[in-house]
Amino acid sequence: MDSATTLTSLIIILPLVGFLINGLIGLSSDSFRRRKSLIGAIANLSVFIPFAIAVYFFLNMGQESAPIFAELFTWIEVGSLSVDIAYQIDQLSLVMILVVTGVGFLIHLYSIGYMWEDEGYWKFFAYLNLFIFAMINLVMADNLLLLFLGWEGVGLCSYLLIGFWYSDMAKSDAAKKAFLYNRVGDFAFLIAIFMIFQFVGSLRFETILANLGAIPADATFWIALLMFIGATGKSAQIPLFVWLPDAMAGPTSVSALIHAATMVTSGIYLISRLSPMFVASPEIMMIIAAIGALTAIVAATIALTQNDIKGVLAYSTVSQLGYMFLALGSGAFTAAIFHVVTHAFFKACLFLGSGSVIHAMEHVEHGLHEEGRDVHFDPQDMRFMGGLKEYMPSTYKTFLIATVAIAGIPPLAGFFSKDEILAFTFNAGFGEFAGSLYFLLWGVGIITAFLTAFYMFRLTFGTFNGSFKLPDKIKEAAGAEKHLHESPQTMTIPLWTLGGLSIAGGFIGVPNFLVSTFTHEEAHINLLHNWLHTVTADYGLGLSHSVEWILLIVSVLVAVGGLYVAWRLYGGGATEESDALLSDRFGALYQTWNEKYSLDEFYEGLVVHPLVRFSDKGLAKFDMKVVDGTVNAVGGIVRLFGSVFRYLQTGVASSYALALVIGVLLVLSLLIL
Repeated sequence: MDSATTLTSLIIILPLVGFLINGLIGLSSDSFRRRKSLIGAIANLSVFIPFAIAVYFFLNMGQESAPIFAELFTWIEVGSLSVDIAYQIDQLSLVMILVVTGVGFLIHLYSIGYMWEDEGYWKFFAYLNLFIFAMINLVMADNLLLLFLGWEGVGLCSYLLIGFWYSDMAKSDAAKKAFLYNRVGDFAFLIAIFMIFQFVGSLRFETILANLGAIPADATFWIALLMFIGATGKSAQIPLFVWLPDAMAGPTSVSALIHAATMVTSGIYLISRLSPMFVASPEIMMIIAAIGALTAIVAATIALTQNDIKGVLAYSTVSQLGYMFLALGSGAFTAAIFHVVTHAFFKACLFLGSGSVIHAMEHVEHGLHEEGRDVHFDPQDMRFMGGLKEYMPSTYKTFLIATVAIAGIPPLAGFFSKDEILAFTFNAGFGEFAGSLYFLLWGVGIITAFLTAFYMFRLTFGTFNGSFKLPDKIKEAAGAEKHLHESPQTMTIPLWTLGGLSIAGGFIGVPNFLVSTFTHEEAHINLLHNWLHTVTADYGLGLSHSVEWILLIVSVLVAVGGLYVAWRLYGGGATEESDALLSDRFGALYQTWNEKYSLDEFYEGLVVHPLVRFSDKGLAKFDMKVVDGTVNAVGGIVRLFGSVFRYLQTGVASSYALALVIGVLLVLSLLIL
């Protein structure tokens, strides 16, 4: 085994080892469960070492380097189907590994402080390590079946982590909801895998991409559509996005892990990995772009009305994922991956910042209880917050940095990736297929950018500006401010790290035209495009420099406009009063947003209730009459024969001897005759 294969194996194996150590020993040893520092160290090292190895690969791999393949052993060999446990490290998978392990490590580090008092501390870190193991399998697999194993693995781990506090039925229901909605998309993805094998005869990405001509055009359409449906489940697009906001029921570090850097980006990675196949079907590209834009604006309008700090961020995640799919459908695969990277930085920072706020609010509630005051409130409701920047300066500053980044205000990370997505969408409008529709989608993207800046600054101002609202809301909470405090360093260090990445991360994708305009020569300063150009099938950006400048200026003005309107309404921290003004202004439309378009109720009425009624009136009777009836009939027949033959068992030895002699005589007679 050469060194590259050994290092690749370590990237895969170490998170699994961390899961096994913390999981199995923690399950059997009470003394081990009490050694929380050791548990945290094992879990963190299991992710940090793979990150360090990924950095080593990155430093030693050039943008033109051939992929590194590591074939460990044959997994399945049946007829013409042969699947190996084999991994590939190329430019695309390496970017994803760096994000998954890098941001994943910071979330692990944060969780040491956040989950310290939880009795399931050991189990939580075991699940986190298993999640990272599954995600690394997904992004490093060199074939579709191994990728699907990781795909299902992250689905299982999301179920375990979202429902981590399973004694609360609401959290348990949220976990089941996530699991079931993902199964819909996964079924479509599985059919697509079968169809690819039917036409290509292999599931290796290298073989599939080299033999796309073997797949008929109509089959390409259906395979791409089925894969996209699979992606809508994992990456939370219409119509399967409703599971993700409910996933906020899990611990905040889980929300950061699932919604920022890992599971929800699976669909973007899958489509980018097979981008040449998707490019071959312009109709599917149009569908992807349209669904992405629709998801982005629907989720953004819902986020305007939410008061749960994690709820706003959850719908924000859905909206940003919509942006990524808009990029994919516009032929901007590198821009989509760019937004995956920048989004991992600022959204992880926002989620962990919200966890820091919730941690402080829960401490206030516990402190009041210790004083003998019976005070209860929702620690995630921003209407009880306000003025927290005075008590939590590190959390406030990092949260503000991440908010500026996601709003798309230069020069922070979100500005560069979001501007590139909008530019490629506008560029697709000049294409031959459905060009005018792409201009409309660009307009939807611009409106969504305004809404993003507005609702994110609404969240930031309402949480950190003004005065502390809790004592005004609950008179028994007078003097509660003394219980507010900044989070421990294990929580603030990841916040500052992610805040720094939110500032600097965008510079890996600086647009080429920013330099070309002044040098009058073709520039190649977009580092991420240079890195990924051999593995993604991007459309060319054919806009003139003047048009690109106009689009950039429009993007900046829209983001600043969202900030300005949010400052005018919410700058003083008056959340409820300003919400009332918006409600009066938009009336029934605002109510529709607040009710989340009644999508959950729609699915309940369309699918859940009819299925439950059919189960009660049809399947239940079939189960009782046919299934149970068959089992009972078999049991009855056995009992009948038993009741007859038991009379032959008299217990008299001479009778048994006589029967034996008669049997021997019968056998001998048959042999002689």
